[in-house]
Amino acid sequence: MDAPLVFTEVRAQERRVVGGADAPDDLAAVALIARRTRCGGEPPVLLCSGALIAPDVVLTAAHCLAIFGPEGPHEVYLGQVLLPEPEPSPRGRFIRVSRAVIHPDYDAATHAYDAALLRLAAPVDVAPFSLPDSTSAVPVAGASARVVGYGDTKDARAPSGRRMQGTLTVTQVEPAAFRAGPSPSMSCVGDSGGPVLLRDGAREVLVGLTVSGDVACRDEARNVRVDALLDGFIRPFLDEAPAPVVPTLSPEDLCAATCSRDAECPSGLTCVSVDGAPGHCLLPALQEGSFGATCTEDSTCGTGGLCARLESEGDAACRCFTPCAGPLPDPEPVDPPGSGDDSGGCASVPGPSLLALLVLALRAARGTRPSSRR
Repeated sequence: MDAPLVFTEVRAQERRVVGGADAPDDLAAVALIARRTRCGGEPPVLLCSGALIAPDVVLTAAHCLAIFGPEGPHEVYLGQVLLPEPEPSPRGRFIRVSRAVIHPDYDAATHAYDAALLRLAAPVDVAPFSLPDSTSAVPVAGASARVVGYGDTKDARAPSGRRMQGTLTVTQVEPAAFRAGPSPSMSCVGDSGGPVLLRDGAREVLVGLTVSGDVACRDEARNVRVDALLDGFIRPFLDEAPAPVVPTLSPEDLCAATCSRDAECPSGLTCVSVDGAPGHCLLPALQEGSFGATCTEDSTCGTGGLCARLESEGDAACRCFTPCAGPLPDPEPVDPPGSGDDSGGCASVPGPSLLALLVLALRAARGTRPSSRR
């Protein structure tokens, strides 16, 4: 799934009712979005939902990274409303994803171990969800669970992009997954990676992640069991020592400076080379260039410049981007991740509109999603 929202049919009233309710208190339920490039007029693109499990770690579904790959440009959003109507802009917080890891046993065809961990570029001051630590905090058939996410509501008057909650009933439990049915709510497109919570005494525990369901979001949701991810996946990631600090290049000097690896690039930019030449740090969807003075719109950046988002948020997030002198050669076609050319280090340079094309592909995919995926 991409995000959860819930619906129900109240047959006694002979009418359909969208059954989800706002979830203002579920601060640890987040939205996964594509990293925004422009600072003006670029709405967020919702990919999935996710669950904060540490101040700087989010657990989500592995298939949520399929569009851009684990190395791709991602952000998370913390807030009640991502895509508000009619408000002009989201009021929550955006945090860049600095690293993503997919479960080694993930199977895209069956959604087995459909889980990924995201390391945030900065910790957030939000209490994470509690992880299961006892045999009582596991799903059992007949239990009532609560699902949270930013997904589809099946109501044109209530589009996705708003954090909602609803209840499901666990119907079948497997060693690493469980299934649930409406009671009266149901997760839907956009809820993938979102938390499924079970009451354990006085607290709620994160027992599952939404990963798939029937195409109509009516009958059944499939969820990965969090307790099956703990020892071999989640705990080792949480216990990792911080990555060594690597001096990064100055954003103002990226035209002159070269790189050999992504860690040398500021703000999560990617080190890219053309035909074996020295690499340069690039922001997805932009060619080689440097980032100068802070800005709010393209018109303040002079001829040929634009106001680009170097970081997810902050007073200095938006900087005037100026392409390097001289046009870049036409790029070779970029093979999708895993297609065979895996040379490591710097990759082939992406075209300047690659991110926009991928976003269009994502939107098309969301309109014709397969029945097995949320």
